Amino acid sequence: MDRDLDRLATAVRTRRTELRLGIEPAAKLAGISKDTWKRVEAGLGVRDTTYAAIDRALQWAAGGCTAILEGGDPIPAEEAAGSDTVRISKIPKRELERVVGDAVQSAALATKGDLTGAEILELNRRVLEELRERGIL
Repeated sequence: MDRDLDRLATAVRTRRTELRLGIEPAAKLAGISKDTWKRVEAGLGVRDTTYAAIDRALQWAAGGCTAILEGGDPIPAEEAAGSDTVRISKIPKRELERVVGDAVQSAALATKGDLTGAEILELNRRVLEELRERGIL
């Protein structure tokens, strides 16, 4: 899949402006150089670890820059009350269902049991159904 660096450049510049940050303060928050930040806003590639640093500086949940590169949208994150190390993000229901489904499948495969593919899919369906009934999904 092609990464849309121009789309990311626009989103990063827009979010930085919304937060009323200049390039230098934003780069400092991210712990990267202003030149590296400028590369991102110019639509040039950088290391994936740089994208993670930018996510934090722009108050996006982990993976925000990557989501934009792949055609999606970042998820805003906010500090949890009373903690400067815990961040809270509201995950869209569809994404949460996908993540939970992936976790169930990975856990079923990791147990190295004798579940068939069909049984794993049924287990996944039942877990999601149970979570919906409990109001979690």
